[in-house]
Amino acid sequence: MRKALLFIVLSVLFVLAACGKANSTDENKGANANAETPEVEESTSLEVEIKDASGETVIFETTPESIAVLNSGDLDILRRLDVNVTGRPTASGPVDQEIEGITEIGNPHQPNFEKIAEVNPDVLAVPLSFQQYAGNITEQGTKVVYTQANSVDDILKTIENFGEVFDKKADAEKVIQKIQQEIEAVEKAEPVKTLLVYGAPGTYLAALPNSLSGDLLEKAGGENIASDFTQEENYPQYASLSIEKIIERNPEMIMLITHGEPEAVKAAFEEEMSENAAWKNLDAVKNGNVVVLPSHLFGSNPGTQVSEALQVMVESLSAVK
Repeated sequence: MRKALLFIVLSVLFVLAACGKANSTDENKGANANAETPEVEESTSLEVEIKDASGETVIFETTPESIAVLNSGDLDILRRLDVNVTGRPTASGPVDQEIEGITEIGNPHQPNFEKIAEVNPDVLAVPLSFQQYAGNITEQGTKVVYTQANSVDDILKTIENFGEVFDKKADAEKVIQKIQQEIEAVEKAEPVKTLLVYGAPGTYLAALPNSLSGDLLEKAGGENIASDFTQEENYPQYASLSIEKIIERNPEMIMLITHGEPEAVKAAFEEEMSENAAWKNLDAVKNGNVVVLPSHLFGSNPGTQVSEALQVMVESLSAVK
């Protein structure tokens, strides 16, 4: 009997010891598992990087809520993308009712820093000529993004960048595709020797192929007779008029480009030509092929209307007598 009782007691102790060891092992395994597999936090970063017209990378940690601009082309693009614009370029004439309520903040040559500070945008889009003022803006906590419009590709890149920054990539892609399709659909005119003249009464420059009008002329089928003229130091997309070379190359078409008052510019330019006998013998002048291009398409950045500008260029070339 004693032996049987002793056997039962030993059996119970053995079972209890085995269970304790198993529990201890399981706890150790759980602890080791936690130690070997630390929790990894999922990334929720919305950071966006773009390369602007200056060639520099601009980083946005979150989607901006507002932007102000100094040229009409950028304003046009942002309106197409339905972005909140709090500041627009100061207008010299009537403006669309839809933008009347947006505060005017000056222009690239005369920015109104007081108004820019007043609208306090998250982003300010500006041309490269604004670089000398950029420090004043970034100190206020506003990001500066540089844009340019010296070619169709420049404009398409600006649309792409704005789409990235404001989380409007799908909308931007639709706008880009539409412009590309419209440009591809344009039939080039027959080659026409053309002089592009940009300026205001008393000051005239020849537009070079690396300007927007020069790029559009090439796409339209025209031949820029000033393609090898020497660039202006401060305006590398333009060159001084060389009367000797112009006479030698005898353009069939002269296109005038101005910011405003096109008829006044044309009258002043025609007066200048009448005072120089050499101009009178040019085919363009003799045949009445001197036109003023629409200022809203050629005198400034046309934005999403760039395909319309190309169509106007083609029609002008096709009308050569």
